[in-house]
Amino acid sequence: MNKPNIIILMTDQQRADVCAREGFPLDTMPFLDALARRGVWFNRAYTTNPTCLPARVSLFTGRFPSAHRVLTNQHPAEAVCEKDLLHVLQENGYKTALCGKNHSHIKGNRFDYCSPYGHHGGHGEKRTDQEKSFDQYLAGLCHRADFNPAPFPVECQGPYRAVRDAMRWIETVKDKPFFLWLTFAEPHNPYQVPEPYFSMFPPESLPPTRSSRDAWKERGFKYRFTKELGRRGFPDYDDQVPRARANYFGMLRLIDDQVKRFVEFLDAHDLRKNTIIVFVSDHGDFVGEYGLVRKGPEMPEVLMRIPMFLVGPGIVSDARPHPAHVSLADVMPTLCEAIAVPLPYGVQGRSLWPLLTGGDYPETEFESVHGEQGMGGLHYVEGDTLVDPKDDGLEPAISFDCLNSRSQSGTMRMLRKGDWKLDFDMQGRGWLYNLADDPVELNNLYGKPEVAEIQCEMLADLLAWTLRVQDALPLPIRRYVVKTDPRNYWSPYR
Repeated sequence: MNKPNIIILMTDQQRADVCAREGFPLDTMPFLDALARRGVWFNRAYTTNPTCLPARVSLFTGRFPSAHRVLTNQHPAEAVCEKDLLHVLQENGYKTALCGKNHSHIKGNRFDYCSPYGHHGGHGEKRTDQEKSFDQYLAGLCHRADFNPAPFPVECQGPYRAVRDAMRWIETVKDKPFFLWLTFAEPHNPYQVPEPYFSMFPPESLPPTRSSRDAWKERGFKYRFTKELGRRGFPDYDDQVPRARANYFGMLRLIDDQVKRFVEFLDAHDLRKNTIIVFVSDHGDFVGEYGLVRKGPEMPEVLMRIPMFLVGPGIVSDARPHPAHVSLADVMPTLCEAIAVPLPYGVQGRSLWPLLTGGDYPETEFESVHGEQGMGGLHYVEGDTLVDPKDDGLEPAISFDCLNSRSQSGTMRMLRKGDWKLDFDMQGRGWLYNLADDPVELNNLYGKPEVAEIQCEMLADLLAWTLRVQDALPLPIRRYVVKTDPRNYWSPYR
């Protein structure tokens, strides 16, 4: 059998529930919704960490941040693994390319071809004058929301350029197995989009958020600080939120159109029948929830739950969401099984291949999913000062950094199981939510007598997850042999 081509389509900061497939009132991504239904899609998929770099390292290593050791956006060189997905694919004869945003531990020169685009656009002299002007426009926004349509055509936007470069590269390697990481820097801020997308979802027509615009006051110090920091960075922060939401949804439709363009290219070159497509995001965005945009504090659903689906040869088709609880860390081991390669030692994610292909698997293995957040130490609280007073979260190039010392302080762990979600921190404090009744997590039930049984069950499961994602590296030596499951399952078949 020919090795399948593999394409990971990745967005940056895409909230999972803002598409019609999930019941959202606006049809933001019609093509991707239809494509998801031609494969297997998950509505209980979670990032390993609601931060770009830690999440992306997990995607490629199949390891959780506490094991791969990249806990913030600033330390790609800290990544630890035996082999990552790129190693595995290149060792098995794949040509590899990155088109779009990287922000992982993998340097661009490790790919056979690399065409990077970030939040300030592209780089280099091969750009047209119009593209250079657009990239200067992006940088000049300082990550804010533009109240006017982007004054450049769609062809200047990052998703269009990344797709263009990807198609050109594929034409040079389409007779060989290839891996493409087609990764968009959108809908991450700056929130900007050209016409017709700017007017597609007017602010006055948007559905209301599930929480009030003042709900940040109910979520504790880190949320209050994030709001205050936003207002310091942008005096019109509150006025920006409706326009940021409208632009965000417009950016989703722009991405959708560019993915459609790309998939139609694959069809025209008869590549779909032997290509596995993974669609995923690294984490979510508040998109106005709690009166906030971007990301930063703790582990709310809007930041932790991500879109994820897979489609391709051997993968069954189901219009309904798969009931399994899955993780961004599961992508790497899934693709290893798809090309019949044993998992490198130290991988912690689980192969989803039997879930995708209608095979047998232990359902108890996917009854819950785990997530991590925090750079360590104690939580900063009201009135604390920083050792370095310059570390105030204000950054000229981005106006303010929502991933600052205060919002990232401490250590938190999360467990999602069924309708329940548990957050727990290093000081023994818990937050327990019934998401069916309380989707925006404003009613903490932890410690209530009426939920004592479910609380005990959730704590036991979280402890089990904490133990199973302890770092197994370095490999045991001498006469010790570690027993592992080829799919990284810990639950027995029954």
